[in-house]
Amino acid sequence: MRIVQREVIRTCVGCRKRKPKAELVRIVRAPDGHVWADVSGAAPGRGAYVCRDVACFVAARRRGRLWRALRTDADVGALRGLEEMLSQP
Repeated sequence: MRIVQREVIRTCVGCRKRKPKAELVRIVRAPDGHVWADVSGAAPGRGAYVCRDVACFVAARRRGRLWRALRTDADVGALRGLEEMLSQP
């Protein structure tokens, strides 16, 4: 018997489109409140997914969806680092 692995689907908090997890970037809020992009996709903490497009990140930030999903207040320092990381090819 062959076991078929299903593709994991997540929703981008910016554009609200459903995509495979591998096509999205996971943003994590650790229990200590620190926010960063989790490239491994397995770090502990509250997570939210954003497309690898700066426009989606800006939309999520502007509408407050990112911080609502992470259940925290906006962190200006984290915003700059995350936006720079997403703007790189």
